[in-house]
Parts: sequence; C-alpha cells; structure tokens
Amino acid sequence: MAKPIHSMIRVMEEARSVDFYRRAFGMTIADRYPFDGFTLVYLRSPEDDFELELTVNHGRTEPYTIGNGYGHIAFVVADVTAEQARFAAEGLNPEPVKEFHRDGALMARFFFVTDPDGYRIEVLERHGRYR
Repeated sequence: MAKPIHSMIRVMEEARSVDFYRRAFGMTIADRYPFDGFTLVYLRSPEDDFELELTVNHGRTEPYTIGNGYGHIAFVVADVTAEQARFAAEGLNPEPVKEFHRDGALMARFFFVTDPDGYRIEVLERHGRYR
C-alpha cells in the first residue's frame, strides 16, 4: 500500500518560511540539502513522519505564481479555537473559525491561514473524518 511522505512548495526565503511553519505548526528541519542552484529543506512535526519539502531556488527574485490549481494543505489540531487564538497572538493573521454542517450535524470546524509565500493552509479540528 502506498503511503504519502511529503508535499513540496517553492518558497522565496528559507528562514522566513522555516520560522512560519515552526511557529504555526511546530515543524522543524528534519533535513536540509543544498545543491547548485537550489536547496531542499524538509520540515517535520514531532508527532508525524509526513514532511513538507520547501524548495528554495537560489537567485530567485520574483514571487511564485500560485495559480488556480493549488488549493491548500491541511493540518489537524485538537482545539481549533485555541489554535486560532494562538496564531493570532503569534501575528500569523489567521482567518476566523468557520463551521460546516451536513445533514444537520457538524462536519468540520476550521480556519485558514496564509504562509509568507501566499500558500493557503487549512487548520481543522480533530473530528469525524479529520483525524
């Protein structure tokens, strides 16, 4: 059976992105590989093996165009209200908490935050299918 191991995004400034993902999600550098022309930085949460790969292309001066194909990456937390307040205290500018209901029952509680390169991230409360 296949197992997802990482997702990759291109970022402009390594330090800025590493700081954001550390403060927002507690992710730290698992590995860092500099190459001629680019650097790969793998971030991991202490609770999981799934990694976020940051690709930093050396010398890039223009921000990346995210386009209309990218949706978001999602993280799950125990208490979305507390996390949204923590993000706000960290100055990470989270959007308000929202709820989705389906067939009269709560389906999801969540908020979105945008990283320094414009990637949207969904933060969901652990509930139902989101575990």
